[in-house]
Amino acid sequence: MGDSPARILVVEDEEPLAASLAEGLTAEGFAVQVALDGTGGLRLAREQRFDLILLDLLLPGVNGFKFCDLLRRAGDWTPVLVLTAKQGELDEAEALETGADDFLSKPFSFVVLVARIRSLLRRRRVEQPDTLVVGDLVLDTAGYRCRRGATEIELTRREFALLEFLMRHAGAVVRKREILDAVWDWAFDGESNIVEVYVGYLRRKVDVPFGRSAISTIRGVGYRFERSGG
Repeated sequence: MGDSPARILVVEDEEPLAASLAEGLTAEGFAVQVALDGTGGLRLAREQRFDLILLDLLLPGVNGFKFCDLLRRAGDWTPVLVLTAKQGELDEAEALETGADDFLSKPFSFVVLVARIRSLLRRRRVEQPDTLVVGDLVLDTAGYRCRRGATEIELTRREFALLEFLMRHAGAVVRKREILDAVWDWAFDGESNIVEVYVGYLRRKVDVPFGRSAISTIRGVGYRFERSGG
């Protein structure tokens, strides 16, 4: 599996700054999407998978504090780096208490911003568990082993990567494009039904022999790995 670029959502209502951030971060190798208000940003965060969110505090619609709070209440722990013209310890404390991971006051150095982003992304990778457990399905990403209860399940490299992605997002609906980006690569332009094919392979290995249905198809949207493990 090729390394796909980290996906960053920029939620910033100042259009020139949003455009500048998108251009600069894209040049640094990130894949960037922009929302110009809190409501649109929250919708994107719920519909798609991002590796990090750059979030202004003083936003129209849903402000940054509320944005963070709603995101965390929904069980989404995507790293959030707050960008704001507001200054003072109380603002920083409130942002962190509502779930932000870091805080940078405007005006800021772009070099420092990129360093903070890379630091948060590294921290997130370190914090991801090596063993994923959903119901009685266990995936050992370090040992490259999978089992349902006491039964070992053999998976191909691609099947393993797909199952890991689905289990790490258990309970959430993931779109086919997100799966292609994460499990194949960002620029994949092969057969459009490849995800359906591999989901079918997985079902025949981790679900059908055990009378389970962990992987649900959400018609017209994507797939969801049930938190119960089926």
